[in-house]
Amino acid sequence: MHPLANLARHGYLALALVVFLESIGLPVPAALALIAAGTAAVSHAIAARYALPLALGATLAGDLLLYLAGRLSGWWLLGVLCRVSLNPESCILKSAQRFHRRGKLTLVVAKFIPGINTMAPPMAGSMRMPFLRFLQYDLAGAVAYVGAYFAVGYAFAGVIDVVYRKTMGLTRAVEWLAVAALAAYILYRFLLYWKHRRADVAPRITVHALADLQRNEPQKILIGDVRSHGYYDRGAQRIAGSVRLEPSKLLVGEEQLPRDRELYLYCT
Repeated sequence: MHPLANLARHGYLALALVVFLESIGLPVPAALALIAAGTAAVSHAIAARYALPLALGATLAGDLLLYLAGRLSGWWLLGVLCRVSLNPESCILKSAQRFHRRGKLTLVVAKFIPGINTMAPPMAGSMRMPFLRFLQYDLAGAVAYVGAYFAVGYAFAGVIDVVYRKTMGLTRAVEWLAVAALAAYILYRFLLYWKHRRADVAPRITVHALADLQRNEPQKILIGDVRSHGYYDRGAQRIAGSVRLEPSKLLVGEEQLPRDRELYLYCT
């Protein structure tokens, strides 16, 4: 029997739990669990008519939780999810830019893209996507994700089982390699953090100090409003004298910034 067909021993709850945990951002192999479920369905260890709706419901539950959390917390949750990134601010900005350009498509294909799969639902909530629209496109993405990996396990059940039997003796070696790879990855991330630990520390200024500069030397400074998509409202008030700078245009160099003035930026 396929190794992950242990799924059958623990019941459908195990499948739902693994899929749910991945959908809320934990590093668990939901794709493998779905493939295993498809393989187990061939031998009737589990029933597809129960496993598929359960996995789909677990995926939607996790996505809905992140959507609501993003709607309530805004950038805070996105910052938490971006902590594994070297540059959390860049992580959020790039995710917002991607979602702004391809919001609907992002939700449909997000489950297949590591990193984006966790960021898409809270990004949709943070950017105030209407709930029914979010549910519509997220459901389409969840059906595609769950159905695709379950179908792989179902269609290639025999091949998967043969491969497992031939590699059973290598299990311990693979485990040690996995541990070594994880340790190397942690070391790599630490070295990157240590090398760039000061790169993301932007100098800041107090409100009163900026007001003094604006009052005494207005010709020497430029104040830029760089609120990201979903938070910028053309009708909203801005700091007096500030100009709107589109964040996505800054990334690609479309915004021309003056070189003879000090630039002060503010966001949400």
